[in-house]
Amino acid sequence: MHFAHGIAVSQSGEASSKRQGDGQRFKKKAMKTTHSRIEASAPANVRPSSGSKTSNSEQLHRIDFRLRFQHRGLSTAQVIDLLYHETPRFWELCQVVGKWVWIQFQQKQPRNVTAQLSQLGFHWNRRRQLWQHPCGQFRTGTWIDPRDKYPTFYPAD
Repeated sequence: MHFAHGIAVSQSGEASSKRQGDGQRFKKKAMKTTHSRIEASAPANVRPSSGSKTSNSEQLHRIDFRLRFQHRGLSTAQVIDLLYHETPRFWELCQVVGKWVWIQFQQKQPRNVTAQLSQLGFHWNRRRQLWQHPCGQFRTGTWIDPRDKYPTFYPAD
């Protein structure tokens, strides 16, 4: 038996260590790693369903990140114009807070709506529970409500 890095190693290559009080040796447990992917399989008595479920790729909507990046740099007036022509429903709901555009819904929206907002350059603000567009004015978050600090208006009014 020889020692490597403070661990006793037997001739067979198994690592062991000495316990602090009683002088007994114990075998170190090695973490087993496998690179094979374990797939969940259905029980033998369950038949796979036919065509009723959709795959994840069909549920997720593709976002063109180049276009999203371009949209995030637009000015406030350009964002409002984009909403008016591309998505009139969002234009009716949007609120301009300072130089940013906010959109707030009463309940959670379906994936196609959130993907569309993301494509237009909006991001979700979890603390305020609304979608925000920076309109090229990227700032760090603040605990003060910007609606109290900056002028606000609804373009649809």
